[in-house]
Amino acid sequence: MKNYQEILQDLKKSTFRSRFKLKEKDFEYIGQKGLGTIKRHAYDFIAKRLAPSEIVNDGKQTPMRGHPVFIAQHATATCCRGCLEKWHHIPKHKELSDYEIDFVVKLIMAWIEEQIKNKN
Repeated sequence: MKNYQEILQDLKKSTFRSRFKLKEKDFEYIGQKGLGTIKRHAYDFIAKRLAPSEIVNDGKQTPMRGHPVFIAQHATATCCRGCLEKWHHIPKHKELSDYEIDFVVKLIMAWIEEQIKNKN
């Protein structure tokens, strides 16, 4: 299995995925809340919006702005079950396991941390 950095490199090859970047207000929010809080938000968003086996508004459940995790989800193809299936081979119509939820959150956080590193 690929590591998170290899997955992020693959995602950068996508014109759509690579155009997502954190904005100054996102960096400020992360600075105010801390990465631990952002990670807890990620777990909460994934548990509620992505983990269920059936999602009524799948494909539209993740906003394109408003929170650094939302931006990261689009950048990492973890925004809906269709993207999870296409990019990460996690099938639709089954509840995400704890392992899969951890994978998604760790990938999101790796992307956010890379954004922070590249900002400085």
